[in-house]
Amino acid sequence: MRILIYSYNYYPEPIGIAPLMTELAEGLVKRGHQVRVVTAMPNYPERQIYQNYRGKLYLTESKNGVHIQRSYVWIRPQPNLLDRILLDASFVVTSFFPALIGWRPDVIISTSPSLPVCVPAALLGWLRNCPVILNLQDILPEAAIHVGLLKNKFLIKIFTQLEKFAYQSATKISVIADGFVENLLNKGVPSEKIVQIPNWVDINFIRPLPKENNQFRETHNLKDKFVVLYSGNIALTQGLETVIQAAAMLRHIPEIVFAIAGEAKGLQRLQQDCLNYGADNVLLLPFQPREHLPQMLAAADVGLVVQKKNVVSFNMPSKIQVLLASGRALIASVPDNGTAARAIRQSGGGFVVPPEDPQALANAILDLYQNPEQVKTLGYQSRQYAVEQYAFEQALNQYENLCYSLTADAQVIKSPAISKQEV
Repeated sequence: MRILIYSYNYYPEPIGIAPLMTELAEGLVKRGHQVRVVTAMPNYPERQIYQNYRGKLYLTESKNGVHIQRSYVWIRPQPNLLDRILLDASFVVTSFFPALIGWRPDVIISTSPSLPVCVPAALLGWLRNCPVILNLQDILPEAAIHVGLLKNKFLIKIFTQLEKFAYQSATKISVIADGFVENLLNKGVPSEKIVQIPNWVDINFIRPLPKENNQFRETHNLKDKFVVLYSGNIALTQGLETVIQAAAMLRHIPEIVFAIAGEAKGLQRLQQDCLNYGADNVLLLPFQPREHLPQMLAAADVGLVVQKKNVVSFNMPSKIQVLLASGRALIASVPDNGTAARAIRQSGGGFVVPPEDPQALANAILDLYQNPEQVKTLGYQSRQYAVEQYAFEQALNQYENLCYSLTADAQVIKSPAISKQEV
């Protein structure tokens, strides 16, 4: 089967959608399928095109059997609303040409964000007469409106219509959590069009490792420390200042150390917060190379998931699956009625505390610090749940079966020789 993945984010971007789509594409290749990816020049999370990809309009490369077609995008390190619109628009325009000139796919998998990508994906599906799977990693524009990124009424109207078009034009919509299902059903999307496939984690790559002789701990002088780790995006929706404030409340306990790994600009903002609150027990680090990720996760006693109060209830950070697979206890400072809170409670691997409440976060961390056996129990339950619910092979099976079912349906529709009785 020939599968086209239309995704703004892809390797070598280290976090977010990129690792997921990279694993999906390479997993499908290992199953014997031909896969090509139409994507942008890598730029996330720094929001500037990576050095080796600058000055190019198009670039074609291959990695682990995946044919990758990259195109230029308009990107600015600190984008305003216009920059964000130009970013999406530039990808829509520049990506369509390489998408069109490649081999004809049997099925297209399109990811959102970016929402406007639904337009070229739908057009390509129509021109090539093949089904389109819309993979929803976030629900736009609702999420952007909720956190205050999108306020212009005219633009809200345009993006709302674009959202409707995305759902109507897709053959199937794959969503990552039950909160997404509820949201789409409330918007009138037929239930038979929706398929729930949770985001996954490679449980063979991300796995429990001992804290003893851990390279990350040795490099950063964390021996005999109780390490509280956050690794990921540092943006509006996270509210990492809550973590800094909680760290300041616990600075009288020298054994407790906070480690935050993220992009440089976000770390600069947090550095100022550390100075403001006197949080000298916070270690700010750049993103670690992906091959070092298991060691970094294994260095932690507790992994953090952090969101602001105004994050939409259906938001489901992909770091949850990764932290669970690492076999560590979790503390989630997230909205109580949200998808993230529900997932962590179901896992049995951690606690949920109110968002933007540094005292509650500090109390939860202190409680685990004082109860090492509970930390071990939560970590064991985390790993078990990840293996049972989020193993990559399970998700890969579901996507492969979905693609097969759509191509079989397409063949039935195309074939005039098959009667209604035979169908």
